[in-house]
Amino acid sequence: MGSHQDSTRDDSPHSLPTPATAAGRAGLDAFLADPGRAVVVLDFDGTLAPIVPDPDQARAHPDAVPALAALAPKVASVAVLTGRPAEVAVHHGGFAGVPGLDHLVVLGHYGAERWDAATGTLATPAPHPGVAAVRTELPGLLERTGAAARGTWTEDKGHAVAVHTRRAPDPHAAFEALRAPLADLARRHGLIVEPGRMVLELRPPGMDKGAALRSYAHSLDAACVLFAGDDLGDLPAYAAVDTLRAEGTPGLLVCSASDEVTELRKRADVEVPGPAGVVALLAALAHRLA
Repeated sequence: MGSHQDSTRDDSPHSLPTPATAAGRAGLDAFLADPGRAVVVLDFDGTLAPIVPDPDQARAHPDAVPALAALAPKVASVAVLTGRPAEVAVHHGGFAGVPGLDHLVVLGHYGAERWDAATGTLATPAPHPGVAAVRTELPGLLERTGAAARGTWTEDKGHAVAVHTRRAPDPHAAFEALRAPLADLARRHGLIVEPGRMVLELRPPGMDKGAALRSYAHSLDAACVLFAGDDLGDLPAYAAVDTLRAEGTPGLLVCSASDEVTELRKRADVEVPGPAGVVALLAALAHRLA
């Protein structure tokens, strides 16, 4: 894939970047040619919302909802695809009851949950029994790890449990020290560990952004798919867009860039500077389609 350094843009208001790859350029052309069949899928944390030390305090970029509301009526669908519970993303994003976002969908827990703005209804599966077992055992495990776990904290996501190391004295050292014991705990209870930006999430297998994106795109007979993400958990969605491209559906991969995670930059068609850049891109697309 091409480097983001190959892409160009002009500095006029609402300008669109030129994707760095031929596949990305084809994806953007397809998006602009037939927006009514284009599907936009967006990660939440790090993509629509800036990363903050306490995820409970994360909120969508202040321009995110206006940009989404301007773009959504012009495309087939806009979906937020997140590892968070869907209702948490709806609250933190401020997505409920917004004119123009009537048909927004939030796919929570990596697609296991679905919230529809049109009805306000939430569809959610029964929790995996391993999550309850991990929830019970995790405090003791962290206590036994001693200094490695100092300053970490646990987030209960309902269908998953996450251990954050961002507030530890040495976040990277804590992250690496906890990988093996958390992987062992997850394995014993039929779960997997998903690494992210200073977080290790224990969740059931099969909760996968790639599978969720493909299923959603196919359900809408999408003619083009744009996906934007920032973290390791978004790589399956990148792979899904690559698969869709191979099957004949153009796609555009957008990286909400950070210095913490660089893997997505290597595979993206377009790199933008964090959530502010994602929001500017969405606004530029809405302006182009006006």
